[in-house]
Amino acid sequence: MGVWDLLLVGMVILFGLCGVLVPGVPGSWLVWAAVMWWALKDPRPEAWVLLCAATVALFLSQVVRWALPPRRLRESGATRRMAVYAGAGAFLGFFLIPVLGAIPGFLGGIYLEERLRLGRHAEARAALRTAMRSGGWSVLAELFTCLLITGAWLGVVLWG
Repeated sequence: MGVWDLLLVGMVILFGLCGVLVPGVPGSWLVWAAVMWWALKDPRPEAWVLLCAATVALFLSQVVRWALPPRRLRESGATRRMAVYAGAGAFLGFFLIPVLGAIPGFLGGIYLEERLRLGRHAEARAALRTAMRSGGWSVLAELFTCLLITGAWLGVVLWG
């Protein structure tokens, strides 16, 4: 696969990661479709193993999401700005503390946005709890799965 094809796959994956945070955009399926397209064009067995692993991971992510309370983030007061902070925190955390850092990064992003908006620690912590109870856990589960797939794809492309 050429450099331009890899960049296009990477852009679709990045768009899918952003789509996880936006209601109505099938972000996780965009990530999966990009990995599938890459696997179809890459003849190495690692590509097919990653596609199978991504399929299983996304299936398990959907099962977890169905088990969690439904998303009611808008009713709880969640804003687009909060989604941006949470996504940026998860992305940074994923690379600063490899893989598991996405979880505290996501929570830290929501807390930081609420702290800046509300100004006090206790109110920001209460707003974080409300956001997570209102569907933040399902967003985190889907985003974490997509970040895992993205990290695995980067690993195979760069070192595979």
